[in-house]
Amino acid sequence: MTQPPHDEPTAQSPEELREQVEQTRHELGDTVEALAVQADIPARAQEKAAELKEQAAVKAGEVRAKAAEAASRVQEKLPDPVKDKAARTATQARAKAAQAAQVWQDKAPEQVRARTAQGARVAQDNRGLLLAAGAALAVAWLVCRRKE
Repeated sequence: MTQPPHDEPTAQSPEELREQVEQTRHELGDTVEALAVQADIPARAQEKAAELKEQAAVKAGEVRAKAAEAASRVQEKLPDPVKDKAARTATQARAKAAQAAQVWQDKAPEQVRARTAQGARVAQDNRGLLLAAGAALAVAWLVCRRKE
């Protein structure tokens, strides 16, 4: 057996020795548990990913709010003729998009249309993730831009 450290008194009775052994077991158990947590790299990576995802969602919300605020301020300052022209242009663009969609439906092969529809469904199902990823990229770009 090893000798006790010099700064700890030795046990005077068997009961004290049992208490010291039990205390040492608890400390050893806590140490082993802490090491196990640190060694569980996949769990730590998953926790970090969840944390980053949460941060990205918060940043995305902030960016979205700032963009909406900026768009609102710009729109308030636009003269009415510009607003009217923009509305007409948007209406024309929607009409042309509908026309292009109809041409696509008429001329694209069935397999291509099916794959395109499948891709659109996947994007729509993962809209939050795509928005968060886009926001994270925007934040990363802004951070890199500020460092320059």
